[in-house]
Amino acid sequence: MQTKQENAVGTRVLLGVCGGIAAYKACELTRRLKDAGAQVRVVMTNNAAQFVSATTFQALSGEVVRGEIWDPQAEAAMGHIELARWAQLIVVAPATANTIAKIAHGMADDLLTTLILASSAPLALAPAMNQQMFAAASVQENLATLKRRGSHILGPASGAQACGDVGAGRMLEAMEIIAILREKQLLSAAYPEQNWLGRTVVVTAGPTYEDLDPVRYLGNRSSGKMGFAIAQAAARAGAQVNLIAGPSALPTPAGVARIDVRDARSMHAQALELAPGSDVFIAAAAVADYRPAQQSLQKIKKSTDDLVLELVKNPDIVADVAKRVRSLPKPPLMVGFAAETESVLENARSKRERKGLDFIAANHVGPGKGMETADNALVLIGAETEIDLGQADKDELAGLLLSALYPHLRPKL
Repeated sequence: MQTKQENAVGTRVLLGVCGGIAAYKACELTRRLKDAGAQVRVVMTNNAAQFVSATTFQALSGEVVRGEIWDPQAEAAMGHIELARWAQLIVVAPATANTIAKIAHGMADDLLTTLILASSAPLALAPAMNQQMFAAASVQENLATLKRRGSHILGPASGAQACGDVGAGRMLEAMEIIAILREKQLLSAAYPEQNWLGRTVVVTAGPTYEDLDPVRYLGNRSSGKMGFAIAQAAARAGAQVNLIAGPSALPTPAGVARIDVRDARSMHAQALELAPGSDVFIAAAAVADYRPAQQSLQKIKKSTDDLVLELVKNPDIVADVAKRVRSLPKPPLMVGFAAETESVLENARSKRERKGLDFIAANHVGPGKGMETADNALVLIGAETEIDLGQADKDELAGLLLSALYPHLRPKL
């Protein structure tokens, strides 16, 4: 069964949802914030409940949704103060003219506005209203007041509106909001807590180059970004990290021991040496399956219309490592990657079983996907579980991946 990743420790976001037709976009924003590794709790105004149900937000956030300040069970322990202290970022989306006015004038007549006054967290608002309302002098003055106090105003966009008007007032799309929050450094990447202390992680990353002659080689489009991001996230989480890197111009992450290799056989040798002493082995490298049967000592000249190359199979690094460590008293958790262009999940499941891995991270590659891009999308597949980590920046995905793997680490001896 496929589930969403919920173990990441990212920014604690309090999402305020106001009453307007754009409230439906807050559902997508909740999901996208979770994909980005954030912890999300939703507070709805009474009018918001006329457009979207609390049940929807509870299902998407995995948290109880609050709406009433007069909640006897929650307020017995001063729940609104606890919620205000919990938030590291407050996002109001959609932010209606009414709620914007109340915030600007310091009112606290419902749970959302009370929380905003009681919290020291940064405040971001995504306005959504009719274009004429947005253009009103009072609304513009209220927004200017909030900006002057340090609030972040996200949008709005211009375009066709539900009422039939055209103009400024459309709430930004979820991914646009998240991009702005990242740019303003309000939404941090998700990294696991410092609970990997005493653990050793080995990561392979980047491509391998198989030389044809002193000038040419067989290679692939891997940049190494995913593997380097995993190494960085593991080091930040306290692990001792060995990064076996194929040719890559990426800088070595802080706190990571880097071993540079060029071809598959060199990576194979390093992996077999380092894996037995590790707690986790993550094979994120895009290793060449084949190499030239013979490497020319001189540049191959263009002498004929056709050139036939004989290729031989390279060693299967992750399968050989899995076989090597299987008999150890404490074998490392074995994690592979499956970059596929079709039947992604089916091919990844088969690959995991065939290679004897505990988990495999499946991703769809092709034009604009996976390789040579900043973002990726992963599904972590195990014997009994499949976790959709979603699509996100590779740094965030690295944190999500480690958070998903942490509960499966072997006990320390």
